[in-house]
Amino acid sequence: MKLSTKITISLVLGILFGVFLNIFFPAIIPNLEQYVLTPIGQVFLRGIQFVVVPLVFTSLIIGFSSLKNTEKVGRLTLKILTLYIVTNVIALAIGLATAQALKPGKTVDTINNAGTQEIPEGQHIIEWLVSIIPTNPFEAFATGNMLQVIFTAILIVIGIRFVGDHAAPFVSFIESFHKIIEKVTLIVLKISPIGVFALISSVIAAQGFGIVQKLIMYIIGLILAIGIMIVVYALILAALKISRFWKSFLPTFGISFGTASSNAALPVAMENAKTSYKMRADIASFAIPLGTALKRDGACILQSFNVLFVAQLFDVSLTASMIIAIIISALVVSFQHCRSSWSGYHYDVYRSHRCWFAA
Repeated sequence: MKLSTKITISLVLGILFGVFLNIFFPAIIPNLEQYVLTPIGQVFLRGIQFVVVPLVFTSLIIGFSSLKNTEKVGRLTLKILTLYIVTNVIALAIGLATAQALKPGKTVDTINNAGTQEIPEGQHIIEWLVSIIPTNPFEAFATGNMLQVIFTAILIVIGIRFVGDHAAPFVSFIESFHKIIEKVTLIVLKISPIGVFALISSVIAAQGFGIVQKLIMYIIGLILAIGIMIVVYALILAALKISRFWKSFLPTFGISFGTASSNAALPVAMENAKTSYKMRADIASFAIPLGTALKRDGACILQSFNVLFVAQLFDVSLTASMIIAIIISALVVSFQHCRSSWSGYHYDVYRSHRCWFAA
């Protein structure tokens, strides 16, 4: 049975198992979650955490080193970043348009336990750009800061180009280490169906459907916006006559849905790109890690949708200039999400399924 089939089956079984527990055995959910489901989910996520940074780092060095033409690297980077920004803006527009059409904030009658909370000031764009440059590359590896890891890899590749043949032993070591990490990744992926089952069943069992009934229009709106974005991608792929994309990346979709983390799906995406999709290794090694760090269409949809939802909830009118400011701010914030520490992020994302409505 293929990995994609196993993950799909585990997702369906996990959802059904979670619903079954929530309806018939709610009393056992806390203990089952604490002693069985959560530990299994953490084991899987920690396994992904173990391989993701070295896999990205070695892939970038190998990918960049194989591109001998420096001008080609620049053109490739510019094309990729342009595509990422364009699709992010499309996602923002879809989120805003969907929220404006459905007006989910108007469907919530009362706000229970509403209070004020002091929010710390966000990082300025200049500060964020400066923070991409790590002061300690080992700290970037330890915290899983993807942009800093990518920047470190680029600097090392520049050094490799300058020293020429003297870097051959180092490049050989990186290639050997990359092969080892690839094999370790395959071992981790063997348990991915079990990990996905534990994560999704825990969320469904603990969260239930009570909150869904209260915010049904909010949920429908987000699902609709995400569905529209998928249609946009389907149209782009159809225009480019690329039919094998969906089938090739099916395991990646399953991991993403089960863990709600693009970082967790990164090793699977890179593996699918090289083996199933037959993407060039140098392109996959560069574009996919960079996309994981910067390209967050889902985050763009959520942020723009939430802004209008809250404005409607509190009956705040938004002007055209405010809408433009929201788009620019949400775009920057979607980029800044990648600076979160993976060590705390990987499990916080999983836990946040239970409280993101309240936030």
